[in-house]
Amino acid sequence: MSPLERVREYFKTLPFELEVRLFDDSTRTSALAAQALGVEVGQIAKTLVFIGKPGPDQKPQAVVVVTCGDVRVDTKKLKQHLGFKPKFADGEEAHELTGYPPGGVCPFDLPPGLPVFVDVSLRRFPLVFAAGGTDNSAVPITVEQLLYTTGGSLCDVCYL
Repeated sequence: MSPLERVREYFKTLPFELEVRLFDDSTRTSALAAQALGVEVGQIAKTLVFIGKPGPDQKPQAVVVVTCGDVRVDTKKLKQHLGFKPKFADGEEAHELTGYPPGGVCPFDLPPGLPVFVDVSLRRFPLVFAAGGTDNSAVPITVEQLLYTTGGSLCDVCYL
């Protein structure tokens, strides 16, 4: 199943409707996504993967952070929540951990046990746009829907 089909199938299990919008142009970065959608860069809910040293089970410790496209993750704040020193995952690592390709990494239908942190910066907007599993997609979503769909925790891990 393609990443796009995976997201669409997952959305069918939700008690509310979400749609994946597809674009002819790339949305692989926050700036490109904002341009395609005609919104502020901050309204792009970028999904980032951070990893740490392998735990006792020899699997790398990992976490997904969803935050505004116009802010940066403060790894010191993130470490306080995690208990390990986080390192930004490269594209291959992110793909391996989430099942989504670089530019399309999204917070939906992630493997069990992969924690999701939703940064409070997203609360600035009534509607944000997350990737839909491809590098030319976007999903309009509220922060409350994002928390529900990801099972994520609301936290403050970014610089403003």
